[in-house]
Amino acid sequence: MPRRCALSGKSVQYGNNVSHANNKTKRRFMSNLQVASVLSDALGHAVRLRLTPRGIKTIEHNGGIDAYLLDTNDSKLSPEMKVLKRRVVSAKGKKDAKAAA
Repeated sequence: MPRRCALSGKSVQYGNNVSHANNKTKRRFMSNLQVASVLSDALGHAVRLRLTPRGIKTIEHNGGIDAYLLDTNDSKLSPEMKVLKRRVVSAKGKKDAKAAA
């Protein structure tokens, strides 16, 4: 499983540790990934995602995962989020059709 945020795509960065004597050794800067269960109203259950705290804050700012996915263009979403968006759109369509009948 890649160390990448499902929402923003933020991943591992590379750089150097620099000592007082200016010796440089390679190192990796890991993203602060958290496994978060995000409640989807359309699907009716929680969805587990690996997100950075900024991604979690973005979802909460936009009013939940459903609202975020429906408002965001597909070109800006990761492949994992595109699949989730398709599931949300179809579930929302079924709920709306059921409510109209």
